[in-house]
Amino acid sequence: MQNSKSRMTSYTYLILVPIIIAALGFGVGHVNYTIYLPVWFLNVVFMIIASWSLGLKAAKLKSKEDYNLAITAFFLIVPYIFISMFAGLGPPPETAVEWTEKATEQQVRYFFLVISGVFIAFGFIGLSNRLKTAGESLFSDLSSTAILIAIPLFIANMLYWGFYLTELFKILSSQNSTNYPDWFLPTKQLFGLISVIEVALTYFATFAIVIALKKTGWLNATSYYFYLLFSSLAFVIIILSAFFTDTFKIPGFAVSIPAFPFLMPYFIGVNLLKRVGNNQNKL
Repeated sequence: MQNSKSRMTSYTYLILVPIIIAALGFGVGHVNYTIYLPVWFLNVVFMIIASWSLGLKAAKLKSKEDYNLAITAFFLIVPYIFISMFAGLGPPPETAVEWTEKATEQQVRYFFLVISGVFIAFGFIGLSNRLKTAGESLFSDLSSTAILIAIPLFIANMLYWGFYLTELFKILSSQNSTNYPDWFLPTKQLFGLISVIEVALTYFATFAIVIALKKTGWLNATSYYFYLLFSSLAFVIIILSAFFTDTFKIPGFAVSIPAFPFLMPYFIGVNLLKRVGNNQNKL
């Protein structure tokens, strides 16, 4: 009974983490690092303990396959362990001067997103391989192929934002200039298109893995339709935003926020970890 309550508390905490991050990040905004760093470290510990209680602990006592599956699910959770720091960082600065003043924090932000992208790839590939052993190969292959294309583009885009733009803004600030070089606009448009492609592919990969999970009996109808609706709607919005920039400017921006495409994979990871802990992982 006590173990059941502990696992339910862990599950609830993990589900609430992205909501709390968004509420603090957008509602409160940037706070001093002496405040958000200790809180972030504490949350990291809580998320690891919650993941252990929810499924990792039980999986360790089972077969190697069960444990590997739990680790794969945990890989999909790891990105939000890093992203949870954004609750204190707030949104990226809006001006070159502000960006330069917070240059180190911006580089940490986008470096953490790069690490998050790598773990998302690990999680998708591991899960796709497990689903293929269960007899579902079509959508598993589509998902793994899409994510293998998306993540290198995602990493390039995050390095552009975190390191290329940071250095450019430092130069502009040192020169007290607000005029961007002539080549900045074409570069910005290029990475804008790269962003559309990698975000769309990530949502497509999520869409495909959800179908594969349903076909093998890992998702109930409610979860299936929720994940499917979310990922397909976001996919349509990001594609339309590339062609109808004015109409879909705000929705396109929302679904392309770097942490947003990782939201459904995170919830999938949490629920898979819960399923392993419930001993419901046999396909």
